[in-house]
Amino acid sequence: MLKNWAVVPTCLPIVRRRCHACASQRLRASGKFRVNANHKLLDAWLLALCTACGETAKLTVLERMTVRSIRPELLDRLHANDPGLTAELLQEPGVQRRNRFVLDWDNAWRLDTGGTDHLDLDVIDVAIRNAARIPVRPTRLIADGCGLSRAEVDRLITEGKVVSAVRLSGKLSGDFTFTLKR
Repeated sequence: MLKNWAVVPTCLPIVRRRCHACASQRLRASGKFRVNANHKLLDAWLLALCTACGETAKLTVLERMTVRSIRPELLDRLHANDPGLTAELLQEPGVQRRNRFVLDWDNAWRLDTGGTDHLDLDVIDVAIRNAARIPVRPTRLIADGCGLSRAEVDRLITEGKVVSAVRLSGKLSGDFTFTLKR
């Protein structure tokens, strides 16, 4: 029987970028936007606060865009400081590249296994859905979900008792499935 697990974000990740006021490398997204109009052109920024000094940094979302070229629902979400939009924009590769930052997901996600009824089974088929493109080691997910150590999971992989269509070493940020035979 196929079990469905999910990697779910619990809070917004830390933005890894140098603060302009101090030497800290950690910013926390405030969830607030600033929209500025200059004639018919709009700029929009996501505000982030330095975790060390509290200084505000602006992460560019829109730059010199005409009002007509922006979808009205996006503009409404910017004005309303929509927290869902904050999460979406932080994960958007274009915004990350433009503002030269990466996300630090440490302690910002959890694994939802839907219960512990699978721990007694000899063969488990699991589909893991990653809700927010969080880079995480598959061996860690298997270990946490099955109540095993990571060394034991590595041993099961080398013995061929954990099988998957994807490479289980390194980090993945997408969905995958695996089968565990005890």
